[in-house]
Amino acid sequence: MIANDTVIQDTDICPENLEQIVGQYGTMVKYVASRIAQRLPAHIELDDLVSVGMLGLMDAVEKFDSSRGAKFKTYAEFRVRGAILDELRSLDWAPRSVRQKASKLETAVHILQIRFGRYPEGEEIAREMGISLSAYFEIINEVQSLPVLSLEDIGVDRDSGEQKSLLNCLAGKGDDPLVQFKLNEIKETLAKTIESLPGRENMVVALYYYKEMTMKEIGAVLGITESRVSQLHSKAVFRLRTKLKSLVSEDA
Repeated sequence: MIANDTVIQDTDICPENLEQIVGQYGTMVKYVASRIAQRLPAHIELDDLVSVGMLGLMDAVEKFDSSRGAKFKTYAEFRVRGAILDELRSLDWAPRSVRQKASKLETAVHILQIRFGRYPEGEEIAREMGISLSAYFEIINEVQSLPVLSLEDIGVDRDSGEQKSLLNCLAGKGDDPLVQFKLNEIKETLAKTIESLPGRENMVVALYYYKEMTMKEIGAVLGITESRVSQLHSKAVFRLRTKLKSLVSEDA
């Protein structure tokens, strides 16, 4: 057992040090939960998300293997986020109408991508769907919080028939070369898609996810309103969601 005031190193991550680990990474769990809560309906309690996130942290401690060379903080954040999203998915909190809108939006984008050979602009998507541009942005805002894909479902082991987990791959436990290839492909696709985002969308993603700035702070930096930042963020998230979902579907 390590003293309570000692900083836990990755090599010390084990169930025996759970109390200290929870104390050290509890703030991270609350941060991840609060970021997710910002995109959810008001009736979803933050404390409930934090509780589920703590279970994800405990699961991360149980499954982490420092000998694989992965960083525990990175793995734990994915495990915490995955636990929260899986709980939301099991609750089916998103109304059917929102899922239907997401499906129609994705269909329109797919049709236009084939037609133009590029990702379509908002005006083009709205025209294809037969709705106004403002209605398009409303839909984008509604569907942005839907999960991109299950973090526990990126493939099946051909020998055992068991699901291969993206989270376990991040922790270095996915030894199947095909799974590792798929994981690397997802990472590369995500990086390229972020790089290809139009100027302001790229900037919003960078400031929001990497600099961890608020929408209001980003607006001040870019000289635009907070609502416009939210609009750009929603568009960027949908682009990423569509690209990743398309990649996973190709391998299904």
